[in-house]
Amino acid sequence: MRAVRFSVVTAAATVAALTAVTGCAEKSDGKGEGAVQVVAKDDACEVSKKELPAGHVELAVENKGSKVTEVYVLFPDDRIVAERENIGPGTKATITAEIKAGSYEIACKPGMKGHGIRQKIEVSGGKAAKRSPEMDQAVAAYRTYVQAQADETLPKVKVFTDAVAAGDVEAAKKAYADSRIGWERTEPVAESFGDIDPKVDVREDGLEDGQKWTGWHRLEKALWQDKKLGAEEKALAPTLYKDLLDWQKRVGTAEITPTSMANGAKELLDEVATGKVTGEEERYSHTDLVDFKANVEGAEKSYALLKPIATKNDAALTSTLDKRFAELNTLLDKYRTDKSSYVFTSYEKVGKADRKELSDAVNALAEPLSRLAAAVTK
Repeated sequence: MRAVRFSVVTAAATVAALTAVTGCAEKSDGKGEGAVQVVAKDDACEVSKKELPAGHVELAVENKGSKVTEVYVLFPDDRIVAERENIGPGTKATITAEIKAGSYEIACKPGMKGHGIRQKIEVSGGKAAKRSPEMDQAVAAYRTYVQAQADETLPKVKVFTDAVAAGDVEAAKKAYADSRIGWERTEPVAESFGDIDPKVDVREDGLEDGQKWTGWHRLEKALWQDKKLGAEEKALAPTLYKDLLDWQKRVGTAEITPTSMANGAKELLDEVATGKVTGEEERYSHTDLVDFKANVEGAEKSYALLKPIATKNDAALTSTLDKRFAELNTLLDKYRTDKSSYVFTSYEKVGKADRKELSDAVNALAEPLSRLAAAVTK
């Protein structure tokens, strides 16, 4: 879940103009040949090139500011083409996207707040990226998976929202975590419809000025902290279902490429590192480990579909990824109180040392996973 978001327009317009969604890689040296050098500072966003050829575009980002920043490639109307969040002071990152000809903006967001500091760029000419039959098969299979996750989520959401609407606190608590699994497995695709995510999955500290707080986490707070469901909360239940029904209907139009699959897997690990391991995501219900597991499963699905392609180009990488996924899943299973279902230890009972162990396992997977996109496109 993105803590702070740019406003966006319809996903249909995004699909019409966008060849592929974003990617990112940790620990880049920031010196990729032909890359656009982006230097993010507290008061500036310096871009080395303002005119680029269409096709694969790489941004080599360095944060020379004192604050954590985010870097985006945006259409003029703020639709997101590519993004990289949580770039710490003194660190570097790479953002990769496949972009068609047109006008765009590169935006740096020091402190991850506000409109950002922007530079206009023009993309022209270029050729579409080549795709093998294996890549097409992987994309088709992942598209089927994403749609299935949305389809399976709606009945679970209905159980949750019906309980909320009826004022049944205990039934709503019981249904809450289960209703989020499909969303968490496919979160990068869900977030590509930028107008849905702020409605259903925003936390209170991620609200934009003037934004009404709706969605899962608003109801989570009512259930676990307030311990009651008033008229306002009951009225939010059908709104949540309606917004997720919109997601289900639109998910089939999402732009999916091998690159976006690989980078989406990495984004899911970032979600774990910045929200689940810290306990920030489910701060009232403490069901973070359910989200954690779903994020990992979603990342592993993308990887599994891309593995045959990546193995041909970098067998050592896929061997490492197999090992790291297995290690993380084994560690998570320690906290699974019912092996046949998604019942996990409440995260408030997971101590500091155990949280560090989880964090270390996530980081050990995230680094090689950041190289999956490159292995797929070699």
